[in-house]
Order: sequence, then structure tokens, then C-alpha cells
Amino acid sequence: MSVAEDLRTELTSPEEEAQILDTIEKWLRRDVRPHVKKFDHADEYPREIVEQIKELGLMGAIIDQEYGGLGLSASTYAKVVIKITETWMALVGIFNSHLIMAVLVQRFGTDAQKKYFLPKFATGELRGGIGLTEPDAGTDLQAIRTRAVLEGDHYVVNGAKTWITNSFEGNCFALLVKTDPGAEPRHKGMSFLIAEKGPGFKVTRKLEKLGYNAIDTAEFVLEDYKVPADRIIGGVEGQGFYQAAGGLEIGRINVAARGVGLASAALKDSVAYAQVRKTMGKPICEHQAIQLKLGDMATKVEAARLLVEHAAQAYDRGERCDMEAGMAKLFASETAVECSLDAMRIHGGYGYSKEFDIERYYRDAPLMCIGEGTNEIQRIIIAKQLVARNPV
Repeated sequence: MSVAEDLRTELTSPEEEAQILDTIEKWLRRDVRPHVKKFDHADEYPREIVEQIKELGLMGAIIDQEYGGLGLSASTYAKVVIKITETWMALVGIFNSHLIMAVLVQRFGTDAQKKYFLPKFATGELRGGIGLTEPDAGTDLQAIRTRAVLEGDHYVVNGAKTWITNSFEGNCFALLVKTDPGAEPRHKGMSFLIAEKGPGFKVTRKLEKLGYNAIDTAEFVLEDYKVPADRIIGGVEGQGFYQAAGGLEIGRINVAARGVGLASAALKDSVAYAQVRKTMGKPICEHQAIQLKLGDMATKVEAARLLVEHAAQAYDRGERCDMEAGMAKLFASETAVECSLDAMRIHGGYGYSKEFDIERYYRDAPLMCIGEGTNEIQRIIIAKQLVARNPV
């Protein structure tokens, strides 16, 4: 039985979920942890590890089993993300961006689109991500300028996208475009295209980043790039903004889970170090100043974990969960930043050294306060939903 077959199981019991997480842990211990520093410090794409991700079936983690995916619930998926992030956050981005694209097709695609694309997404034969952000449009998606004009049996696309994960290494993207630039309100003129690379699709440059190294983040331009008309997700124009909102829920749960994983790693490393590092004749874990930090870190990590579980369970029930996902993403990402800094202070000079993992946590954590919608936007979403759900 292959590793993927080991994971492809209905989640009917805690024992089966534990088996999945145990399989992931063994893989991380054997094939990932010994190599993280090398790839991160060199900012080198980990191709062999990505192939193992495909073999594990993680490219199809939340794709339904009827299409060859693992069919994991959002709750179990979040735990997998936490587990992997505790070792190396960058790996999660490789399959998360891909899975947002897959979720868009699975939730909103036509039957023909599901049958053709989802099996290829599940194996990683086709893999990529989601093309939302543009040089002048990030949080304000309605301001995108990428235009798709229907000409006969295909769309002609012109525009540019930036900060797109898997740009170089991927070969297929869910591309948000304007099919009706004059629509009012603006969001009614937006659509998603399933866009495989081809003539007119040009990846222009890799983006250098503070952290989140080794992952492929880049810009691409579209110049008279043609996409068959039957590749518009759902088969009709004007649904892109609504579809993006649905797809980003799982993305925000993923980012929240990353926050938990990174904060948890910072905490675990700090607890271990505090027991072996001595000052004033005793381990620093016996100093009250360190105990206060560890106590706060542990409480925040557990609170973030519970918020993620709450959001994932709402998603699994099919409920609207933008508020729950926003709360989880907001709190968990801020917790990751705070815990990474506290861990650096606990480790002292060693926390600033590349010999330890703490400096990587510190570099990686801020991304989660920005990605999948800034935390400022999350606060606005939470407030609006709070009012909408509690009318006077």
C-alpha cells in the first residue's frame, strides 16, 4: 500500500486521524527536518520534497475521494498544516495555494471541469495556485485590471499578476479577471478562468522576500493570452468575486493553522532551551521573567489552536465562516509574530543566530499578518459580520 493510500481514509474516528498525523510526522522527521536550513538559507526550491508531497497525496488533501483526492475535512487538514508548519512553513504554501484553486473548481466548477481538472490537481500533474493580486490591486480585488475579452470560443487575456505562489514551478492557475469592466457594482464584472500556461503567459521575475524562503513567489504578465471559453469556472461570467470569497475561507483557515504551527514550534524550542540554558547557577526556566513569557506563549498558542478548530468545524458543516476564519487568522498570525519574538528573547544571542530555527520563525511569521487578506481587513470583516448576525 502506498503512502497516499495510507492517508486516503474516511475520517470516522480519532484513531484514523492520529494515523494520518503520525504518517506526516514520520515523513517530516525522516525526509524534511534534516534539510530545512539548507533550503531556507539558500532560498532554493526543494524539488525532491515537493515530489514527496505529491506522493503523500497532499496536493489532493481536500479534494473529494471520487476525484482521487484524500477527501480530508478542513478540521483534519488544519491539523496537518499545523504539524508541517512546526517543521517548515514554506512547504505548506506550495500545496495550499494549489488547493485554493482546487476548491474553486470543486465548489463552483461545472461537472465537466470537475471531472477533467480535479483528478489532475489531486496527483499534482496539474498544479499551481490562484492569481488574484496585481501591482495596483491587493486587498481591493475589485480594482484588478486584468481583462478577458471573449472572442469566439476563447478569451483573450491581458494584464499582470504579482505575489503569486508557484508561478515558475506551477502550470495551472485560477485567474481572476474582469470580463465586464463596466459592470456596476464592480464585483459583478469579475470571473475566474482555469488558466494553463501557454503562449502569452510569461513569468517575469522571482520576488525576493524577508522570509518564507525556498518557495516560488513571482510575477507574471499575460499578453494576448488565450483561454478556452469553457474554462470559465462555473460556466458563466460575473461569479468571480463570490467564488473568491468562498475559496479564501479555506485559505484563511490554512494561514491561521500556519500561525498555530509556527507559534507552537517557537514555544517548544523555548521550553526545551530554557531547561538547558543556565544563568545565575540555575536553568533559566526557573527565573520568573522567563516563566512569564512561557506562560503567555502557551496560553496564546492554545487559544489560537481552538479558534482554528472552531473555524474549520464551521467550514466542515457548510456554514458561512468568514468571521470565524477571520478571527482565527487574525489571532493566530499575531500570536506567531509575538511568540517568535519572545522565543528570540528567551534564546538571547542564539535566537539571532542562523544555527537555530528561531531566526527563521521570526522572518516567516510577519507574512501571515499580510497574506490571505491583511489583519486590518480581517478586523473589518469580523465587525461587519458581528453586526449582520446581531441586528437590533
